[in-house]
Amino acid sequence: MIRTALVASVIGYAAFLQQVQWVLCFPSLLIILPQGRGRRPRMTTKTCSIAETVWKTLPSFRMLNSQVRTASPVLLAKALAAFPQVNELVALIPYSDQRLRPQRTKLYVLLSVLLCLLISGLVVFFLFPHSVLVDDDGIKVVQVWFDKKNSVVILAITATLRIRNSNFYSVTVPSLTSQVQYMNTVVGTQQITNVSSIQPLSDKLVNFTVKAELGGPFSYVYFFCTFPKVKVHNIVIFMRTSVKLSYIGHVTQSALETYHYVDCSTNSTAAQDPLPPLSPLI
Repeated sequence: MIRTALVASVIGYAAFLQQVQWVLCFPSLLIILPQGRGRRPRMTTKTCSIAETVWKTLPSFRMLNSQVRTASPVLLAKALAAFPQVNELVALIPYSDQRLRPQRTKLYVLLSVLLCLLISGLVVFFLFPHSVLVDDDGIKVVQVWFDKKNSVVILAITATLRIRNSNFYSVTVPSLTSQVQYMNTVVGTQQITNVSSIQPLSDKLVNFTVKAELGGPFSYVYFFCTFPKVKVHNIVIFMRTSVKLSYIGHVTQSALETYHYVDCSTNSTAAQDPLPPLSPLI
C-alpha cells in the first residue's frame, strides 16, 4: 500500500507540474513537462529530497509518464504529509539559562554612567561663564591746550583699562564708552567700537582717549591752570567707563567709576596715581 501511495503521489505531483514548463530538481529525473499557464512552483530542498527518494525507490517511475496527464494534484499534498519533518528541530531555552543573561551588565552600566558624568562635568567646567574683571590702570598721557580767547582748557586724557579673562574661550569687547565729569558736570565723552579681543586665561591692556573741555562756567580753571605763581595745578576729574563684553552668545556690561588727579598746566606722560576707585557697577 505504501508503494501504491507513493506512485499515486508522484503521479499527482507530476500532474501538478504539468501546468508549467519545468525540470525536476535532479538531473537524473530529466522529465520535461509541457508548457502551461500558471505560476512556477517553489522547489525547496525538502521537495527535491522527496522527489529523489521517490525516484530511487520506484525504478518503474519512467513507465508512469503516460499516467501523469490523468492524475490529480491533490494526491501530492497527502504524500508530502506522510514524510517526516527532518532538519526542523526547535530548541527551547529555559528562562534561567545563563546564555540569556548578558555578562557584566552592571559593570558596563556603571562605567557608562560615570563616563557621562565625567563628560558633563568637563563640559560645564570649561563652558560655564566665569567672571571677566575690568580694572582701572591709571591715566597714561595728558595733553593740554589753552584757548586764551575763550578761556578754555582742553584736555586729551589717555587712560588704560586692564581686562582679565578667566574663561577657557576668547572674550570680545564690542564697545567702550567713557565719560569725564568735573564738578558733577559732563565735560567730555568718548565711544569706541570693536575695541579688542582677550584670549583665554589672559589679561590685556586697553587704551582709550577722552577729550574734555573746561570753559564757560569753568573759565576759572583756565586762570588756575595758567597762574604762574601756583606750583601745583592739579584738578580732580571723575571718569565713568562702561565696557560691553561678549562671549559664547552672552553679552554683559561692566561699569567702572574712578577719580583721578590731572595736572592741567602742561603736558604729562607719566602715569598718575588714581584715587581709590569706587565699587564697580556690574
